[in-house]
Amino acid sequence: MTGGIGPGTMSEPLVIIGNGMAAARLVEELNKRSLGRYAIAVIGEEPRLAYNRVLLSSVLAREVSRGDIELKTAAWWRKHGVTLLYGHRAVSIDADIRRVRLANGATLPFAKLVLATGSRAIRLNVPGMDLPGVITFRDLGDVASMEQAAKTHKRAAVIGGGLLGLEAAYGLAKAGMDVSVIHLMDRLMERQLDARASAMLKDTVEAKGIAVHLNGETAAIKGDRRAGQVLLKDGRSIDADLVVVAAGIRANSDLAVTAGLDINRGIAVDDHLQSTKADIYAIGECAEHRGVCYGLVEPAYEQARVLAAHLAGEKAAYAGSVLATNLKVSGVNVFSAGDFTGAPGTESIVLSDRGLATYKKLVLKDGRLAGAVLFGDTLDGLWYSELIRTGAAIGAMRSDLIFGRALAERSLAEAAPPQPKPLAA
Repeated sequence: MTGGIGPGTMSEPLVIIGNGMAAARLVEELNKRSLGRYAIAVIGEEPRLAYNRVLLSSVLAREVSRGDIELKTAAWWRKHGVTLLYGHRAVSIDADIRRVRLANGATLPFAKLVLATGSRAIRLNVPGMDLPGVITFRDLGDVASMEQAAKTHKRAAVIGGGLLGLEAAYGLAKAGMDVSVIHLMDRLMERQLDARASAMLKDTVEAKGIAVHLNGETAAIKGDRRAGQVLLKDGRSIDADLVVVAAGIRANSDLAVTAGLDINRGIAVDDHLQSTKADIYAIGECAEHRGVCYGLVEPAYEQARVLAAHLAGEKAAYAGSVLATNLKVSGVNVFSAGDFTGAPGTESIVLSDRGLATYKKLVLKDGRLAGAVLFGDTLDGLWYSELIRTGAAIGAMRSDLIFGRALAERSLAEAAPPQPKPLAA
């Protein structure tokens, strides 16, 4: 626990439940926009300061230390007057009297409440999930379990070939284990990559010594006293004394139930990120906006910015996010945004060099960029994402757009009509 609020403050009590990336960004934004307006308390169940979950696999691979992924120091929270309660679990919310109850029996009053409780890993409904040696991959505690297993066991199976599963596989391989990835679908990262980029990713993953089993539906995990094999429904069997389940996430909405909020796939919120009860908000992976739950960091940051502006009294509304992924997966850069598959009525431009292990695909519609997928060279990913988000006309850039920002913008400048010279005095 760190921080505190000075005596005599008249600030409104604002409680944030969840001490992750969304909560940290919200506090940062609030301090920029409405310093002193709120007496902020942050409640976090994990016994540590907020950290960057995107880098968990880098910790596992020993590329960065635990300290390197800390978002804010204890001194930062103190300096900004935040009461930080980490290692404390909130167990219920009384929306009528506006109090949050903690597991230790203490209660916190609030004028406004923000749920930033994130998500939890889905555990498969198959025999053997409760065996020792079967874990999920969501937090630093899971990283510690995987590190310990890697010291005494050599064969790991990761169930799930999405982003998180591949990151876990990469980290375990770097830690010295023989790793297999089991994926239900016919290609890796099918939500973020098209078929061609996914095939290139599979080649890259296998080149690192990681076996990939596609179209693999898990039937059971077998073992006497510990996990020993993963059995698939088609009869395949993969030896593994460590099984990491990374087969999807589910919004943490249990607390929202106690408050009587509407919940679908996540906590239902409007364009101000407010739930179905006044002054109770939700952001990040636990929130559902216009029927969509976002499992990525950037939408959570966008929501934090909008909510901070709203709480500061500014006119701000969240209209949803352009889905974009810009990450390093298993040591290779990948990026995707918008409609990268190419719906009817669109046109695709492709640039590929297997020798350099690079691939670009841009999807155009009505003279605008509708989607993009990049593999290997992702330098211009954020620029493409901005073009998609703003719906900017690509016009004179069209023929050079695939070659990146520098060439495309030069073409645009050359196509611009010459400016009239000023008349001589």
